[in-house]
Amino acid sequence: MSQDSCNAVYNTLIKRYASVKITTIDNLLDLDALVLRRPDLVFLGMTFIPMDSKLGFRDPNKIWIAAYFDEHGIAYTGSAQAAHELQRDKPSAKRRVLSSGLMTSQFFVIKQDELINRSAITLKYPLFVKPKDRGGGLGIDSNSVAYNFEQLAAKVRSITAIYHSDSIVEEYLPGREFSVAILKNDSLSGFTVMPIELVAPVDKNGIRILSNKVKTSNAEQVFEVINEDISSIVNALAINVFLALGGRDYGRIDIRLDEDGVPNFLEANLIPSLISSYGSFPKACMFFGIDFVSMIMRIVELGLSRCMENTEETLQTLIPISDVMATPSNVAA
Repeated sequence: MSQDSCNAVYNTLIKRYASVKITTIDNLLDLDALVLRRPDLVFLGMTFIPMDSKLGFRDPNKIWIAAYFDEHGIAYTGSAQAAHELQRDKPSAKRRVLSSGLMTSQFFVIKQDELINRSAITLKYPLFVKPKDRGGGLGIDSNSVAYNFEQLAAKVRSITAIYHSDSIVEEYLPGREFSVAILKNDSLSGFTVMPIELVAPVDKNGIRILSNKVKTSNAEQVFEVINEDISSIVNALAINVFLALGGRDYGRIDIRLDEDGVPNFLEANLIPSLISSYGSFPKACMFFGIDFVSMIMRIVELGLSRCMENTEETLQTLIPISDVMATPSNVAA
Protein backbone atom coordinates (compact mmCIF):
# COMPACT_ATOMS: atom_id res chain seq x y z
CA MET A 1 0.00 0.00 0.00
CA SER A 2 1.36 3.39 -0.97
CA GLN A 3 1.56 6.36 1.37
CA ASP A 4 -1.30 7.94 -0.59
CA SER A 5 -3.46 4.86 0.04
CA CYS A 6 -2.52 4.96 3.70
CA ASN A 7 -3.52 8.60 3.99
CA ALA A 8 -6.82 7.98 2.20
CA VAL A 9 -7.68 5.15 4.60
CA TYR A 10 -6.66 7.20 7.63
CA ASN A 11 -8.68 10.25 6.57
CA THR A 12 -11.74 8.05 6.19
CA LEU A 13 -11.40 6.24 9.51
CA ILE A 14 -10.42 9.22 11.68
CA LYS A 15 -13.92 10.65 11.14
CA ARG A 16 -15.60 7.47 12.39
CA TYR A 17 -13.38 6.04 15.13
CA ALA A 18 -12.19 7.44 18.44
CA SER A 19 -8.57 6.31 18.03
CA VAL A 20 -6.87 5.89 14.66
CA LYS A 21 -3.10 5.86 14.24
CA ILE A 22 -0.69 5.40 11.36
CA THR A 23 2.07 2.96 12.24
CA THR A 24 5.21 2.74 10.13
CA ILE A 25 6.84 -0.69 10.18
CA ASP A 26 10.52 -0.76 9.20
CA ASN A 27 11.77 -3.65 11.32
CA LEU A 28 10.89 -6.24 13.94
CA LEU A 29 11.13 -3.72 16.79
CA ASP A 30 8.43 -1.59 15.13
CA LEU A 31 6.27 -4.68 14.69
CA ASP A 32 6.68 -5.74 18.32
CA ALA A 33 5.84 -2.23 19.52
CA LEU A 34 2.57 -2.37 17.58
CA VAL A 35 1.72 -5.79 19.03
CA LEU A 36 2.34 -4.50 22.57
CA ARG A 37 -0.26 -1.78 21.99
CA ARG A 38 -2.91 -4.47 21.34
CA PRO A 39 -4.99 -2.60 18.75
CA ASP A 40 -8.50 -3.84 18.04
CA LEU A 41 -7.63 -4.01 14.35
CA VAL A 42 -4.73 -3.35 11.98
CA PHE A 43 -5.63 -2.12 8.50
CA LEU A 44 -2.96 -4.16 6.77
CA GLY A 45 -0.96 -2.20 4.20
CA MET A 46 2.11 -4.39 3.71
CA THR A 47 2.86 -8.09 3.44
CA PHE A 48 6.32 -8.59 4.95
CA ILE A 49 9.44 -7.01 6.37
CA PRO A 50 12.90 -8.37 5.54
CA MET A 51 15.21 -9.38 8.35
CA ASP A 52 18.01 -7.81 6.30
CA SER A 53 16.89 -4.44 4.97
CA LYS A 54 19.70 -4.46 2.40
CA LEU A 55 18.23 -7.56 0.75
CA GLY A 56 14.64 -6.30 0.70
CA PHE A 57 12.54 -8.48 -1.59
CA ARG A 58 15.44 -10.92 -1.94
CA ASP A 59 15.68 -11.71 1.77
CA PRO A 60 14.79 -15.40 2.25
CA ASN A 61 14.08 -14.73 5.95
CA LYS A 62 11.06 -12.47 5.56
CA ILE A 63 8.72 -11.86 8.46
CA TRP A 64 5.20 -12.17 7.08
CA ILE A 65 3.08 -9.57 8.84
CA ALA A 66 -0.21 -11.49 8.73
CA ALA A 67 1.39 -14.60 10.24
CA TYR A 68 3.00 -12.52 12.98
CA PHE A 69 -0.34 -10.97 13.86
CA ASP A 70 -2.02 -14.39 13.86
CA GLU A 71 0.65 -15.68 16.23
CA HIS A 72 0.09 -12.77 18.62
CA GLY A 73 -3.70 -12.62 18.38
CA ILE A 74 -3.94 -9.29 16.54
CA ALA A 75 -6.86 -8.89 14.14
CA TYR A 76 -6.12 -7.41 10.71
CA THR A 77 -7.84 -6.73 7.42
CA GLY A 78 -7.63 -8.86 4.31
CA SER A 79 -5.90 -12.14 3.57
CA ALA A 80 -3.62 -14.39 5.61
CA GLN A 81 0.05 -15.20 5.04
CA ALA A 82 -0.34 -18.10 2.60
CA ALA A 83 -2.36 -15.99 0.18
CA HIS A 84 0.09 -13.09 0.40
CA GLU A 85 3.00 -15.39 -0.37
CA LEU A 86 1.25 -16.74 -3.46
CA GLN A 87 0.26 -13.27 -4.65
CA ARG A 88 3.79 -11.96 -4.19
CA ASP A 89 5.42 -14.79 -6.18
CA LYS A 90 3.83 -14.70 -9.62
CA PRO A 91 5.06 -18.14 -10.80
CA SER A 92 3.70 -19.77 -7.63
CA ALA A 93 0.36 -18.03 -8.12
CA LYS A 94 0.16 -19.26 -11.72
CA ARG A 95 1.05 -22.81 -10.66
CA ARG A 96 -1.73 -22.77 -8.08
CA VAL A 97 -4.17 -21.47 -10.69
CA LEU A 98 -3.17 -24.18 -13.18
CA SER A 99 -3.38 -26.92 -10.55
CA SER A 100 -6.92 -25.71 -9.77
CA GLY A 101 -7.94 -26.28 -13.40
CA LEU A 102 -8.12 -22.57 -14.21
CA MET A 103 -6.72 -20.69 -17.20
CA THR A 104 -3.47 -18.77 -17.23
CA SER A 105 -0.88 -18.43 -19.97
CA GLN A 106 2.04 -20.86 -20.18
CA PHE A 107 5.26 -19.54 -18.66
CA PHE A 108 8.75 -20.22 -17.42
CA VAL A 109 11.18 -18.45 -15.09
CA ILE A 110 14.68 -17.17 -15.88
CA LYS A 111 16.82 -16.70 -12.77
CA GLN A 112 19.13 -13.73 -12.37
CA ASP A 113 22.30 -15.77 -12.67
CA GLU A 114 21.01 -18.13 -15.34
CA LEU A 115 22.64 -18.35 -18.75
CA ILE A 116 19.80 -18.03 -21.26
CA ASN A 117 19.82 -20.77 -23.86
CA ARG A 118 18.15 -19.86 -27.14
CA SER A 119 17.21 -23.47 -27.88
CA ALA A 120 15.53 -23.85 -24.47
CA ILE A 121 12.80 -21.31 -25.36
CA THR A 122 9.90 -23.56 -26.34
CA LEU A 123 7.04 -21.07 -26.11
CA LYS A 124 6.17 -19.18 -29.27
CA TYR A 125 6.87 -15.48 -29.67
CA PRO A 126 5.78 -12.87 -28.82
CA LEU A 127 6.51 -13.39 -25.12
CA PHE A 128 5.81 -11.11 -22.18
CA VAL A 129 8.63 -10.52 -19.68
CA LYS A 130 8.32 -8.99 -16.20
CA PRO A 131 9.84 -9.30 -12.71
CA LYS A 132 8.52 -12.32 -10.88
CA ASP A 133 7.82 -10.53 -7.59
CA ARG A 134 6.92 -6.89 -8.22
CA GLY A 135 3.52 -5.20 -8.35
CA GLY A 136 2.17 -1.89 -9.61
CA GLY A 137 3.48 -2.52 -13.10
CA LEU A 138 7.10 -2.22 -11.95
CA GLY A 139 9.44 -3.53 -14.62
CA ILE A 140 6.73 -3.44 -17.28
CA ASP A 141 7.24 -1.15 -20.27
CA SER A 142 7.26 -1.17 -24.07
CA ASN A 143 10.16 -3.62 -24.04
CA SER A 144 8.20 -6.18 -22.04
CA VAL A 145 6.82 -7.73 -25.22
CA ALA A 146 9.66 -9.67 -26.85
CA TYR A 147 9.33 -10.74 -30.48
CA ASN A 148 12.64 -12.60 -30.65
CA PHE A 149 15.41 -14.04 -28.48
CA GLU A 150 17.53 -10.90 -28.53
CA GLN A 151 14.68 -8.78 -27.18
CA LEU A 152 13.89 -11.40 -24.56
CA ALA A 153 17.49 -11.55 -23.35
CA ALA A 154 17.77 -7.74 -23.24
CA LYS A 155 14.62 -7.39 -21.12
CA VAL A 156 15.80 -10.09 -18.70
CA ARG A 157 19.12 -8.30 -18.31
CA SER A 158 17.27 -5.05 -17.60
CA ILE A 159 15.10 -6.66 -14.90
CA THR A 160 18.17 -8.21 -13.29
CA ALA A 161 20.07 -4.92 -13.29
CA ILE A 162 17.25 -2.68 -12.05
CA TYR A 163 15.18 -4.94 -9.78
CA HIS A 164 17.61 -7.74 -8.86
CA SER A 165 14.73 -10.08 -9.60
CA ASP A 166 14.19 -13.29 -11.50
CA SER A 167 12.06 -12.84 -14.63
CA ILE A 168 8.81 -14.57 -15.44
CA VAL A 169 8.31 -15.12 -19.17
CA GLU A 170 4.76 -15.76 -20.37
CA GLU A 171 2.96 -16.30 -23.64
CA TYR A 172 1.74 -12.86 -24.66
CA LEU A 173 -2.05 -12.43 -24.47
CA PRO A 174 -3.22 -10.00 -27.19
CA GLY A 175 -6.84 -9.54 -26.09
CA ARG A 176 -8.82 -7.17 -23.90
CA GLU A 177 -7.77 -6.64 -20.29
CA PHE A 178 -10.01 -6.66 -17.23
CA SER A 179 -9.52 -5.93 -13.57
CA VAL A 180 -11.97 -7.56 -11.18
CA ALA A 181 -12.53 -6.19 -7.68
CA ILE A 182 -13.75 -8.75 -5.17
CA LEU A 183 -15.29 -7.64 -1.89
CA LYS A 184 -16.97 -9.89 0.65
CA ASN A 185 -20.54 -8.86 1.37
CA ASP A 186 -20.45 -9.39 5.13
CA SER A 187 -19.22 -11.91 7.68
CA LEU A 188 -21.77 -14.54 6.63
CA SER A 189 -22.56 -14.29 2.92
CA GLY A 190 -20.69 -14.36 -0.39
CA PHE A 191 -18.75 -11.86 -2.48
CA THR A 192 -19.54 -8.93 -4.73
CA VAL A 193 -17.56 -9.44 -7.95
CA MET A 194 -17.00 -6.25 -9.96
CA PRO A 195 -15.27 -6.35 -13.37
CA ILE A 196 -14.08 -3.33 -15.31
CA GLU A 197 -12.23 -3.15 -18.62
CA LEU A 198 -8.91 -1.31 -18.71
CA VAL A 199 -7.59 0.22 -21.92
CA ALA A 200 -4.04 1.57 -21.85
CA PRO A 201 -2.78 4.16 -24.35
CA VAL A 202 -1.04 2.78 -27.42
CA ASP A 203 2.72 2.70 -26.85
CA LYS A 204 5.56 3.30 -29.32
CA ASN A 205 5.18 -0.25 -30.65
CA GLY A 206 1.47 0.11 -31.29
CA ILE A 207 0.32 -2.11 -28.39
CA ARG A 208 -1.51 -1.39 -25.16
CA ILE A 209 0.32 -2.29 -21.95
CA LEU A 210 -0.56 -1.35 -18.39
CA SER A 211 2.99 -0.34 -17.56
CA ASN A 212 4.19 1.26 -14.37
CA LYS A 213 4.17 4.63 -16.15
CA VAL A 214 0.55 4.19 -17.25
CA LYS A 215 -0.57 3.06 -13.80
CA THR A 216 1.19 5.77 -11.81
CA SER A 217 -0.08 8.49 -14.14
CA ASN A 218 -3.61 7.04 -14.02
CA ALA A 219 -3.62 7.18 -17.82
CA GLU A 220 -5.67 4.07 -18.59
CA GLN A 221 -9.31 4.34 -19.62
CA VAL A 222 -11.90 2.44 -17.60
CA PHE A 223 -15.10 0.97 -19.03
CA GLU A 224 -18.07 -0.90 -17.68
CA VAL A 225 -18.27 -4.50 -18.92
CA ILE A 226 -21.63 -4.42 -20.68
CA ASN A 227 -21.53 -7.77 -22.49
CA GLU A 228 -23.13 -10.25 -20.09
CA ASP A 229 -21.38 -13.29 -21.56
CA ILE A 230 -17.93 -11.74 -21.16
CA SER A 231 -18.81 -10.44 -17.70
CA SER A 232 -19.97 -13.88 -16.63
CA ILE A 233 -16.85 -15.78 -17.72
CA VAL A 234 -14.47 -13.10 -16.45
CA ASN A 235 -16.24 -13.02 -13.07
CA ALA A 236 -16.20 -16.81 -12.79
CA LEU A 237 -12.46 -16.98 -13.42
CA ALA A 238 -11.76 -14.09 -11.02
CA ILE A 239 -13.64 -15.48 -8.01
CA ASN A 240 -12.28 -18.98 -8.58
CA VAL A 241 -8.71 -17.65 -8.77
CA PHE A 242 -9.28 -15.53 -5.67
CA LEU A 243 -10.46 -18.57 -3.71
CA ALA A 244 -7.73 -20.83 -5.15
CA LEU A 245 -5.10 -18.38 -3.90
CA GLY A 246 -6.71 -18.29 -0.47
CA GLY A 247 -7.97 -14.72 -0.76
CA ARG A 248 -10.08 -13.38 2.08
CA ASP A 249 -12.35 -10.33 2.39
CA TYR A 250 -11.13 -8.33 -0.61
CA GLY A 251 -8.65 -8.18 -3.46
CA ARG A 252 -8.13 -7.59 -7.15
CA ILE A 253 -7.70 -10.18 -9.90
CA ASP A 254 -6.33 -9.09 -13.29
CA ILE A 255 -7.40 -10.99 -16.41
CA ARG A 256 -6.61 -10.77 -20.12
CA LEU A 257 -8.17 -12.50 -23.12
CA ASP A 258 -6.07 -14.69 -25.40
CA GLU A 259 -6.24 -14.64 -29.18
CA ASP A 260 -9.37 -16.83 -29.03
CA GLY A 261 -11.15 -14.59 -26.55
CA VAL A 262 -10.62 -16.95 -23.60
CA PRO A 263 -9.98 -15.22 -20.24
CA ASN A 264 -6.60 -15.94 -18.62
CA PHE A 265 -5.40 -15.02 -15.14
CA LEU A 266 -2.61 -12.42 -15.15
CA GLU A 267 -1.93 -11.66 -11.50
CA ALA A 268 -3.54 -10.88 -8.16
CA ASN A 269 -3.26 -8.01 -5.72
CA LEU A 270 -4.64 -8.70 -2.25
CA ILE A 271 -3.64 -5.26 -0.93
CA PRO A 272 -4.65 -3.05 -3.87
CA SER A 273 -4.38 0.73 -4.02
CA LEU A 274 -7.17 2.36 -2.04
CA ILE A 275 -7.36 5.93 -3.27
CA SER A 276 -10.58 7.50 -4.47
CA SER A 277 -10.67 7.74 -8.31
CA TYR A 278 -7.28 6.02 -8.57
CA GLY A 279 -6.49 2.34 -8.95
CA SER A 280 -8.67 -0.42 -10.34
CA PHE A 281 -10.19 -1.58 -7.06
CA PRO A 282 -11.84 1.71 -5.97
CA LYS A 283 -12.87 2.45 -9.56
CA ALA A 284 -14.59 -0.92 -9.90
CA CYS A 285 -16.40 -0.38 -6.59
CA MET A 286 -17.62 3.01 -7.80
CA PHE A 287 -18.95 1.45 -11.01
CA PHE A 288 -21.01 -0.92 -8.85
CA GLY A 289 -22.38 1.72 -6.50
CA ILE A 290 -19.96 1.28 -3.58
CA ASP A 291 -18.48 4.67 -2.71
CA PHE A 292 -15.03 5.07 -1.19
CA VAL A 293 -16.19 5.44 2.41
CA SER A 294 -18.49 2.42 2.17
CA MET A 295 -15.66 0.39 0.64
CA ILE A 296 -13.22 1.20 3.45
CA MET A 297 -15.81 0.62 6.16
CA ARG A 298 -16.77 -2.75 4.68
CA ILE A 299 -13.13 -3.86 4.78
CA VAL A 300 -12.78 -2.72 8.41
CA GLU A 301 -16.00 -4.39 9.51
CA LEU A 302 -14.94 -7.67 7.91
CA GLY A 303 -11.68 -7.53 9.84
CA LEU A 304 -13.41 -6.75 13.11
CA SER A 305 -15.95 -9.53 12.60
CA ARG A 306 -13.20 -12.13 12.90
CA CYS A 307 -12.20 -11.00 16.39
CA MET A 308 -15.68 -10.55 17.83
CA GLU A 309 -18.48 -13.00 18.43
CA ASN A 310 -21.02 -10.23 18.85
CA THR A 311 -24.05 -9.71 16.66
CA GLU A 312 -23.95 -7.00 14.01
CA GLU A 313 -26.04 -4.75 16.25
CA THR A 314 -23.58 -5.07 19.15
CA LEU A 315 -20.61 -4.60 16.81
CA GLN A 316 -21.98 -1.26 15.66
CA THR A 317 -22.10 -0.01 19.24
CA LEU A 318 -18.47 -0.97 19.80
CA ILE A 319 -17.02 0.61 16.68
CA PRO A 320 -16.49 4.15 18.08
CA ILE A 321 -13.98 2.97 20.71
CA SER A 322 -11.92 0.87 18.28
CA ASP A 323 -8.22 1.58 17.78
CA VAL A 324 -7.73 0.98 14.06
CA MET A 325 -4.23 1.10 12.60
CA ALA A 326 -3.42 2.09 9.04
CA THR A 327 -0.03 0.64 8.15
CA PRO A 328 1.81 1.97 5.07
CA SER A 329 4.21 -0.10 3.03
CA ASN A 330 7.74 1.29 3.17
CA VAL A 331 9.83 -1.80 2.46
CA ALA A 332 12.47 -0.92 -0.07
CA ALA A 333 12.61 -3.05 -3.20
